[in-house]
Amino acid sequence: MRRTRVLTAVLALAAGLLAGTPPALASGAEKTTVAAESYTWKNARIDGGGFVPGIVFNRKEKNLAYARTDIGGAYRWQQSSKTWTPLLDSVGWANWGHTGVVSLASDPVDPNRVYVAAGTYTNSWDPGNGAVLRSADRGASWQRADLPFKLGGNMPGRGMGERLAVDPHRNSVLYLGAPSGKGLWRSTDSGVTWSQVANFPNVGNYVQDPGDTSGYASDNQGIVWVTFDESTGTAGSATRTIYVGVADKDNAVYRSTDAGATWSRLAGQPTGQLAHKGVLDTVNGQLYVAYSDKGGPYDGGKGRLWRYTTATGVWTDISPVAEADTFYGFSGLTVDRQRAGTVMATAYSSWWPDTQIFRSTDSGATWTKAWDYTSYPERANRYTIDVSSSPWLTWGANPSPPEQSPKLGWMTEALEIDPFDSDRMMYGTGATIYGTENLRNWDTGGQFAVRPMVQGLEETAVNDLASPPSGAPLLSALGDVGGFRHTDLTKVPSMMFTSPNFTTTTSLDYAEAGPNTVVRVGNLDSGPHVAFSTDNGANWFAGSDPSGVSGGGTVAAAADGSRFVWSPEGAGVQHTTGFGSSWTASAGIPAGAVVESDRVDPKVFYGFKSGRFYVSSDGGATFTASAATGLPSGDSVRFKALPGAKGDVWLAGGASDGAYGLWHSADGGASFAKLANVQEADTVGFGKAAAGASYQTLYTSAKIAGVRGVFRSTDKGATWTRINDDAHQFGWTGAAITGDPRVYGRVYLATNGRGVIYGDTSDAGGGGGGTDPPPTPAGACAVTYTITNQWSGGFQAEVKLTNTGASAWSGWSLDWTFPDGQKVSQLWNAQYTQSGSSVTARNTTWNAVVAAGSSVGFGFTGNWSGRNGEPTAFRLGGQECTVS
Repeated sequence: MRRTRVLTAVLALAAGLLAGTPPALASGAEKTTVAAESYTWKNARIDGGGFVPGIVFNRKEKNLAYARTDIGGAYRWQQSSKTWTPLLDSVGWANWGHTGVVSLASDPVDPNRVYVAAGTYTNSWDPGNGAVLRSADRGASWQRADLPFKLGGNMPGRGMGERLAVDPHRNSVLYLGAPSGKGLWRSTDSGVTWSQVANFPNVGNYVQDPGDTSGYASDNQGIVWVTFDESTGTAGSATRTIYVGVADKDNAVYRSTDAGATWSRLAGQPTGQLAHKGVLDTVNGQLYVAYSDKGGPYDGGKGRLWRYTTATGVWTDISPVAEADTFYGFSGLTVDRQRAGTVMATAYSSWWPDTQIFRSTDSGATWTKAWDYTSYPERANRYTIDVSSSPWLTWGANPSPPEQSPKLGWMTEALEIDPFDSDRMMYGTGATIYGTENLRNWDTGGQFAVRPMVQGLEETAVNDLASPPSGAPLLSALGDVGGFRHTDLTKVPSMMFTSPNFTTTTSLDYAEAGPNTVVRVGNLDSGPHVAFSTDNGANWFAGSDPSGVSGGGTVAAAADGSRFVWSPEGAGVQHTTGFGSSWTASAGIPAGAVVESDRVDPKVFYGFKSGRFYVSSDGGATFTASAATGLPSGDSVRFKALPGAKGDVWLAGGASDGAYGLWHSADGGASFAKLANVQEADTVGFGKAAAGASYQTLYTSAKIAGVRGVFRSTDKGATWTRINDDAHQFGWTGAAITGDPRVYGRVYLATNGRGVIYGDTSDAGGGGGGTDPPPTPAGACAVTYTITNQWSGGFQAEVKLTNTGASAWSGWSLDWTFPDGQKVSQLWNAQYTQSGSSVTARNTTWNAVVAAGSSVGFGFTGNWSGRNGEPTAFRLGGQECTVS
């Protein structure tokens, strides 16, 4: 998408990263004394929604492919289901920046190994340094090597690459191109340690905007790709010839012919543009380079394609159009490994009328286009496109020719032909991954079929969530794609919010007593910033803006839908009756305040700004500052009023250098009491009460008993249960959280790049939080053993252990025997020992408590040979469990 997704309230986050342990085993997990419960986590399906700057196929194993996203982690392709599996959900709060992936490399010698260069921003927005994450089990688990500099998965130039590469002959050797003038780095021990290549002659000099004082657009984009010439090496010995691309318009390509001992500028190379990609066809000895005058992914007005013949040193301009006719740069670049001489490229920055894809089968001597004009503005396509699986990709548009809906794409910097299948090609856009499985129709005069190949990859940044008591169970406010109304969490909605289409929705609300009335506010280049619905968000109409509005801000609907209070960017707080045909400035509350409504009294609204809480009892016309003290002094605060109880308000937020936590008011904000058992909290939400409970269930993204996680309380915050685990942390989760008022235990969680996550409890009865349990389990149990992923020599599994007895457990120890001698290599959310084929998994201190009817889960990775049969018997305390 065209907008840079910047983490909400990022400056409020504490600096520094967790160090040492793998992300899947976050340090500190053993310190908590709160109870834990097994939850199942899924995405509310949107399918895509963000920029995919990189797709990587493994060159040794068929159907092994990865995708990287700028803020939403990395994914592995599952051929059996043709879906993507997320790989970085174990990244936690403290090192949230590692959800930004600037490069990815799949080991061409050992396909089990994969590497990720992680870090979101090189400026102060990301408080921590970058890292290289390494996995020996295809991303099921990770170890981390921290770097002494930052990486920029969401920085300008992020579509160039790949910056990370594995030597195809000596796979213990890796190279990483760094931004910010940090140069070229090398590892000789499979990514465990890294050192700078001291003799590499150029650290790059290109910056998008030298005058940008934030450091975002003014950072040196550095070393942008590394390519090995596999024809110049033998197995076990380092590849001799390596090409490196540098963000320098006059000195873009360098080469080493002695395995990195020395480097020199490649003679005769073109100048005046940036080398976005460098891809080598080793059969023909041709290095193809895609050039643009800008770093991308949004900008780029001119571009060229060049071919370098490695045997002769001759450069040839093979651009498919004259430079005078380009209004775009080239970036997406791939060759067909099955058919030497076939090369494809994209016009990544061709916004209007569409992106363009070029194909040559004669090493760039001649080209054809994915589409051509017939008689302008009409055009003929060499492709068909079917977005029925993701219908919102049309954006609800009905454009005039030569534009078409849906578009072939935009921001198309990732383009890859499957190295084992000439008919399969995938490419990334600003909103999805498209692909085809009959690409060679292009060459025979037919049409190749394009469709989304993105299911499982969820990359939206979530700003707000609502789960009304009737109508759709979920309404979302999203960056880039606006937001959706989910009537079924397992299906992709037919369309995002339209009329108007906000580029980013910043806030939404519904009338508690009449959920058909919904309001949303957001950002738009031109046009209104507020919209209303009278049918629960199915259809919308625009309101009008007060003078000066420049952005969405926050909005609140009265309990009965009769009026609204809006705190937009660029103007002070406003109020209106009806549907916003005119607005009146509210008195007594500062501009920029966060606003919410009481969920019972339609005339009561609340606000917060810079440590002060504000209350209005006249429909938002006037606000009065509360006498409440001790609240967070900054503006990283979110609060909500409890449905069904007038004046019942919960407030979360703060910062590590001041007041931070969770507060409760029972008197409409006149006073607040801080919960002593919550150290930090950033969100608060409500859901259906547990069976027998007199108060709605509370949810929060918080730090409790020394542990960061997602927590639930069924007793008004007296005790808390951690409901996520170390494998499901989802990076930064500080924007929004809400329970479902209709389904006990269901919680909706906002992420910054992993979409809308929802969790369901295994405790169907709605047990309580951290009450003292009776003694040791008596063996009334059930076990579900599931292999979630399997590859040559390795696998990943999950175990769900359910207490089917009548009493709670205060600890548990589960035994089983592998039938085929499998070995556990890493296990999370439990402690384990293994002797031969026999394994014992024991509770940690934080998941010892398992209420009757509840479950606990843990997962592990393991090794196998021959067969990978499932255990048929499990024992708890010496007694057999039921196996399902």
